[in-house]
Amino acid sequence: MAKKRRPQTKATGPQVANGEIPVVGAREPCPCGSGRRYKACHGREAAHAATELVQRPFEGLPDECDWVALRELVPAATVELSLAGGLPEGVPSVTLATVLPMAWPALRRDSGAVLLGLQNDTPSGDISRDLADTLRRALTADPGTPVSAERAPGDGPRLQDLLDPKGTFSPTLHEGFEFWLDDAANATGEVAASLERANAAAIPTARLTGVEAAYWCETPEKNHLRWVMSHPEEKLLDALARLHAAGASSLGENTRLVGSFRAHGLTVPVWDLPRGMSAEDTEKPAVDLAERLAEALASDTPLTPEQRRARGGLTNRQVTLS
Repeated sequence: MAKKRRPQTKATGPQVANGEIPVVGAREPCPCGSGRRYKACHGREAAHAATELVQRPFEGLPDECDWVALRELVPAATVELSLAGGLPEGVPSVTLATVLPMAWPALRRDSGAVLLGLQNDTPSGDISRDLADTLRRALTADPGTPVSAERAPGDGPRLQDLLDPKGTFSPTLHEGFEFWLDDAANATGEVAASLERANAAAIPTARLTGVEAAYWCETPEKNHLRWVMSHPEEKLLDALARLHAAGASSLGENTRLVGSFRAHGLTVPVWDLPRGMSAEDTEKPAVDLAERLAEALASDTPLTPEQRRARGGLTNRQVTLS
């Protein structure tokens, strides 16, 4: 026996005239008036927009490679940001910080200055949109208050919309997190405890000056150089394989290229360095390597069997962070 069809009825939900669909409960009728539940109608679109991963969230921003480095590699750093159209009245400055106390997404100081945290977990697949939403709310927050995490609208602006495209991005690296406070020496309570924990976990890190987005760090057993590069991944791996096969991929005696990882759509080669090799000691070898790498990147000849083996070794040791 054929199943009885449910009689067609006109939707009784509210009709939306201005194109904006308000958020309602997943099982409630969609406000668009379709007659379907919200989760099966516009709620599905909202969920997709919120979870779709943007592979290169910082693409188009000045110094994309340094954005990635501060998000993934650098423990304590700040950058003064320039907003498109200038700073709003009552906001003397906007500063990007790797981490804020108690992992706050942002903080509006008593002075009205804004601190925006970069290394927080974000609720959607677009870090840029989430950070932009936090920044917008921080600009109008009451002075002296932190800004909580919220889900950004799927059609909200991104950092690329809010920041001055001609602005500079010059990170200042810090040994600790005293930049959190105007008077860190007199911090008390949870903030003081958070500051102490953060300082204890911070790995000494320095940005090289002779090349772009290369960060030296010191660990108990050995030092490392982690270099964020924007070259297309396949071409970069070919170039590194050419150097590796020729014995030209190191940064000097007792150093070696150990692999790479992917972060936010970019490739980050990593070198192991001797424990006593400082950031200053790494400067000239990094400049020399950059010249060799430029030549290797310019080559379009097929890889030799030895170079292909070297490339396979690099690929097998590659890790994706995001």
